[in-house]
Amino acid sequence: MKIETHLIDNFKIAEVTSAVPIFRGIEEGLDLLGNLYYQGFDKAVIHEKNIAPDFFDLKTGIAGEILQKFAQYKMPLVIVGDFTKYESESLKAFIFESNKGNQINFLTSTDDVLQ
Repeated sequence: MKIETHLIDNFKIAEVTSAVPIFRGIEEGLDLLGNLYYQGFDKAVIHEKNIAPDFFDLKTGIAGEILQKFAQYKMPLVIVGDFTKYESESLKAFIFESNKGNQINFLTSTDDVLQ
């Protein structure tokens, strides 16, 4: 796993990339959150292509558990990718509702995050 640091308006943003899928389980998500929190990051950006597919199947509970912890610890998280390929209506509704707030967002490009 690689963490690239972006500094924007005094905010330390972690852009996380990985050669293997992350968020395969709840513990892995909590470990990443703890690592980012410990390093003093204010926000995290993760690419959808680096996330295990089970995360996007809301029935597994992985997304709910991990995203709840990011929100609880006030670590905004942006997941960047193409979400049109997911056919789940519940996932589409989840993304829509998440994007209304500032804590968990789903965007299509890293440029949107960094601006």
